[in-house]
Amino acid sequence: MSQKEDTTIRFSGLKPGKYAYNYTLADEFFEEWKNDEIRGGEVRVDVQMERFEHMLMLTFTLEGKVTTMCDRCLGDLIVDMDGEEHLCVRFSDTETCDDEDVVVLPEKSFEIDLSQWLYEYVVVRIPMQHIHSDGQCDPEVVKFITDEEEETKSNDEIDPRWEALKKLK
Repeated sequence: MSQKEDTTIRFSGLKPGKYAYNYTLADEFFEEWKNDEIRGGEVRVDVQMERFEHMLMLTFTLEGKVTTMCDRCLGDLIVDMDGEEHLCVRFSDTETCDDEDVVVLPEKSFEIDLSQWLYEYVVVRIPMQHIHSDGQCDPEVVKFITDEEEETKSNDEIDPRWEALKKLK
């Protein structure tokens, strides 16, 4: 059984009220998404679901760490995860909604797979730039990058002929 299948909630038959679910998103979960950005991790997600007659209100609380790649040295970078997200699920055969925090399911639905939202909520918490703190990058790679930057700077020196032309002003 895949971890995606474990994240399915059967709400059919549940009475209106509050329900709690807990998930641990581990390496296997992230591998199923085939995303090179997330190399692994462990994120605990607590889901509070409030069941209404024609709607579900879900609150996701995330806490944990994921491993991604440092943009500078390409080494493993551990990113802390924490935060809260909300999702509203409505039941309707005619209504549609463009709001990303609202999902419309057919009236006859009996379950919802949360894996897509769990994955997306983790991904949006990864910073745009993934860079180690100063001094934490792989020293061999940093040395190579620094040497390249110095070589580029030396190639950018101004041609002496242009300097002579500037003096003519």
